Amino acid sequence: MTERPTVLFVCVHNAGRSQMAAGFLRHLAGDAVEVRSAGSAPAEQVNPVAVQAMAEAGIDITAERPKVLTPDAVRTSDVVITMGCGDACPVFPGRRYLDWELDDPAGKPLEQVRLVRDEIARRIEDLLIELGVWKRA
Repeated sequence: MTERPTVLFVCVHNAGRSQMAAGFLRHLAGDAVEVRSAGSAPAEQVNPVAVQAMAEAGIDITAERPKVLTPDAVRTSDVVITMGCGDACPVFPGRRYLDWELDDPAGKPLEQVRLVRDEIARRIEDLLIELGVWKRA
């Protein structure tokens, strides 16, 4: 792993789970981690309910846009966290892969998206501790 680890979050549409995870990681890690997100079949926009749930947590992801997953994005990342991208996520030697099973917030009401958001926040905190760039207060 590099001095400043690169973490890539991947889900199918890059519109909910991966965007929320990237938002939390940027918020908590600052410049200590390079954060990326992508989707195997990107949506046209980030899920507005995910944006609302993140705003409630004090994190603004309104400027984010879904991006297409490329082999280069995976190859140049230290940690690749998949969230339901299945076989569409390429595998390269030397990368650390984690698969986070999380409900897809697409089409879900705010109350259910909050549960996904909170689980993502918990996992991000654990990841930052594992990477050695953050400690719980």
